[in-house]
Amino acid sequence: MAEPEEIPGASLMEKIYSHHRSSSSSSSSDDDKPSKKADAVKPDDVKHKAEEHDKPSAHDSVKSNKFRIFGREKPVHKVLGGGKPADVLLWRDKKVSGSVLGGATVLWIFFELLEYHLITLVCHMLILSLGVFFLWSNASSFINKAPPEIPKVQIPEKCVLDLASALRIELNKGFHVLREIASGRDLKTFLIVIVVLWIASVIGKWFNFLTLFYLSFVLLHTVPVIYEKHDVQIDAFAEKAWIEIKKQYAVFDANVLSKIPKGPVKEKKKD
Repeated sequence: MAEPEEIPGASLMEKIYSHHRSSSSSSSSDDDKPSKKADAVKPDDVKHKAEEHDKPSAHDSVKSNKFRIFGREKPVHKVLGGGKPADVLLWRDKKVSGSVLGGATVLWIFFELLEYHLITLVCHMLILSLGVFFLWSNASSFINKAPPEIPKVQIPEKCVLDLASALRIELNKGFHVLREIASGRDLKTFLIVIVVLWIASVIGKWFNFLTLFYLSFVLLHTVPVIYEKHDVQIDAFAEKAWIEIKKQYAVFDANVLSKIPKGPVKEKKKD
């Protein structure tokens, strides 16, 4: 029997179909290679990005090296001790801060301008308050009203002991600092303390103790809040002033302090 003849059109279609399948499979394999390559590179990229994220930025390093008054690294609120006293000094609650400052002003007016004495003022206030409560308590039965509730005031023992302990610690620190200054080991600190005491003595001639205490109280309620609002400008000005002071001190040290003879420094005994 004669074999059937091949159809030329069918063979041509099969060739085109097989060529299309081979090209599509090669393209899909090529598409898989970049994805695999990306999967292989992806952990390294993530690690590199994490390392870059962990590195401190230039802005942070500049910010950390920025000059601050007294070497301050914490916010002003933390420097003042935090809590309610810092809130009052920084005017977090304007009513409370204004009341405290207003009360101090009234006391200063009584003692300084009206020339009231402390004992006289305390006695007059006690006379007035005791008279009002005594009359109110006796008149309550006639006017059919409840007598006044007089609060019971007691000072807790723990509060007094804590205050005395804290005061003792601070006094001991002060005595230790004075002893170190008087020992002659640090000439720079000695000169700074002498200058500060001299300035305080001059200011003491201008004001009495009460006025000086009131001015200090007012400064505590104004300077911190102003510094908190304008710390950038104040720190920049303080940095320039501190650089100038260091230059002048270097000149003074070279011309005067370095020429002062110093005694032998005793070495501390090692245990």
